Amino acid sequence: MIRRPLLAAAALLTIGAAPAPPAGVHAWQTNADGTQRLTPVALSAGSAGEGATIAIDPARRYQTMVGFGASITDASAILIQQLPAPKRQALLRELFGSGSGDLRLGFTRLTIGASDFSPTHYSFDDMPAGKRDPALRQFSIAPNRTNVLPTVKAALAINPKLVVMASPWSPPGWMKTGDSMIGGTLRADNYGVYARYFVRYLQAYAREGVAMRYVTIQNEPDFSPKDYPGMKWAASDRARFVGRHLGPALVQAKLPTRVLEWDHNWDHPEQPETVLRDATAARYIAGIAWHCYGGEVSAQTRVHKAFPQKDTFFTECSGGGWRPGWKNGFSDAIQNLMIGSTRNWARGVLLWNLALDPKGGPNKGGCTDCRGVVTIDPATGGVTRELEYYALGHLSRFVAPGAARIDSSQTRDIASVAFRNPDGGVVLLAYNRGDTARRIDAQVGTRRVGHVLPPAAAVTIMWDRGR
Repeated sequence: MIRRPLLAAAALLTIGAAPAPPAGVHAWQTNADGTQRLTPVALSAGSAGEGATIAIDPARRYQTMVGFGASITDASAILIQQLPAPKRQALLRELFGSGSGDLRLGFTRLTIGASDFSPTHYSFDDMPAGKRDPALRQFSIAPNRTNVLPTVKAALAINPKLVVMASPWSPPGWMKTGDSMIGGTLRADNYGVYARYFVRYLQAYAREGVAMRYVTIQNEPDFSPKDYPGMKWAASDRARFVGRHLGPALVQAKLPTRVLEWDHNWDHPEQPETVLRDATAARYIAGIAWHCYGGEVSAQTRVHKAFPQKDTFFTECSGGGWRPGWKNGFSDAIQNLMIGSTRNWARGVLLWNLALDPKGGPNKGGCTDCRGVVTIDPATGGVTRELEYYALGHLSRFVAPGAARIDSSQTRDIASVAFRNPDGGVVLLAYNRGDTARRIDAQVGTRRVGHVLPPAAAVTIMWDRGR
């Protein structure tokens, strides 16, 4: 779709139907069975009182947006790099480019060492069993040089403003109780060493032209996987690590990377609250990162209200076989992630694997039925754009970095979120959570926009700047 400059909205937005569509307003729709996928749809001039009414107030501003995207895991990078060069470049341009039809992803996440979506369980300083390397003499990002680094550097070449963050699934095994990347926890005598490990990683990537805007200290610190890297790390110990070790180490190294706490589910907001109540740790923490696999998205607002000076980010959710079919999967992605997380203060929204193969891999342990934003068949080179691709696109194509979320009301059947772009234009995403079609009527000043939204369908409406 061609990105058009947006309209500075005067006051309200409502939802309905009527004959002649006003100039300078455009819409794209995805329906419940996927037969429409970000398809341009016609609007009409609305009629007051005929449809569900949603009010948008551009004067009431909330968070500014960093961007939308997905993680460049080892699996994703391997599949992308296996494509023939012309097809690889075309796919990366479609995902990260700013042209007509591009997805315009502006945010991505890397793993610091292996996740379950890696061919081996590795760190950047592996040692033989029983051996240690406290001076980090063996440190190297060589495991990322074949696939991950080329992929993220190619994405940055296409979108130099791409925001990159990184998260570890485990420290090197020798730093942990149990001497393994699976299970255990970080030994107290290695807190300082692990802080230097982060610094070495960030510096090594920066030398490659990949500056990390954000970092978390542990992926899902309240979960210890049985068959892939991970570890439990108590809130009080995370606070001690950030406040006494990592924070000062980043300052001493003059690294601008900002620390995000938690990087786990909505069901335990008390954990990031505990860390943020530690004044020493809190001075080095920029915000909270959230995942979708437990609890309710409203937890983001709970912590935001308690610590309004800290940012909110949504950093992981995967589609998969547990939510089969377009209706279930698309509904969840739109309602909880694109609308829910942003209405609950998220400045950025990240899905999990950018790309997986038709079997949900390659992986080593962990999820066996996850779904990527795109599926790449390594046997044929075919690329399938999954429902998460279109859910992301309903905002990533139209909401520019630096856009402000603005006030928008909702009804029982119509969920919504709205943004004002830096150029002054307005974007509305609306979703029909009812079982029947709903007329929506959108008004800007004295002009109304009408549309009939099918059940379980989403529509993005844009007002051109200056209209």
